[in-house]
Amino acid sequence: MTAFANIMYTVEDGVAVLTLNRPETLNSFTVAMHEEVRVAMNDARTNPEVRCLLITGAGRGFCAGQDLNDRTVQSDAGPLDLGESVEKYYNPFVRSIMTLDKPVLCAVNGVAAGAGASIALACDIVLAARSAKFVQVFCKIGLIPDSGGTWNLPRALGLPRAKGLALLGDKLPAEQAENWGMIWRCVDDDALMSETMELARYLATQPTRGLAETKRLLNESFSTPMHQQMENEKYAMRRLGQSHDYREGVAAFLDKRPPVFRGD
Repeated sequence: MTAFANIMYTVEDGVAVLTLNRPETLNSFTVAMHEEVRVAMNDARTNPEVRCLLITGAGRGFCAGQDLNDRTVQSDAGPLDLGESVEKYYNPFVRSIMTLDKPVLCAVNGVAAGAGASIALACDIVLAARSAKFVQVFCKIGLIPDSGGTWNLPRALGLPRAKGLALLGDKLPAEQAENWGMIWRCVDDDALMSETMELARYLATQPTRGLAETKRLLNESFSTPMHQQMENEKYAMRRLGQSHDYREGVAAFLDKRPPVFRGD
């Protein structure tokens, strides 16, 4: 496994764990960190041993977004092309999460701010520590919620709440995020990793192809007409009906035994 300086990455029991590991900066992103994340995400995509991915942060924060010290930003300097940074680094990371053909869990262990909040919302299932907070800080520095933030936030919360958070930059506590339906579950701080790992290990034993198709169709449903969505469901069912795991699931049901899914 590649040695990393800014992240940790492990694979065990079918679960890949990607830990953002710059705790002294609340795991804010630098170019070097982006490059390491890209390597880890490529392994999660191509490694047949990986059937579920868990993303979390080291220390007291999940991710504070961009490390501004990694950019030269001066009020009297020339224009800075932030779009290049988004295009080259943040967008590929978010796309790799949302298109990964395996479930992606997120354990938000502390503050998720800026792009950190957007990255968390790009994951399929989000659990957050009770002390965690989500903050759309972009408005405080004259920017917009990037990294898919303007797409995922209103879909998770509805437009009125999304606008309130994005325009005001208020901190959203994890418990309220759960009550609003933005995340799957808020748990006690000391139980976050154990509960998330338990869920990840469970998903790693399930029919991975079926979960991947479900994820894809749900993500596409917001921009697909109903008749086309039903056609897409038909094609997915046709493919999955020929899979090993479908046959195994039916056989296990008829035999009254637990299924043993292979992920194919």
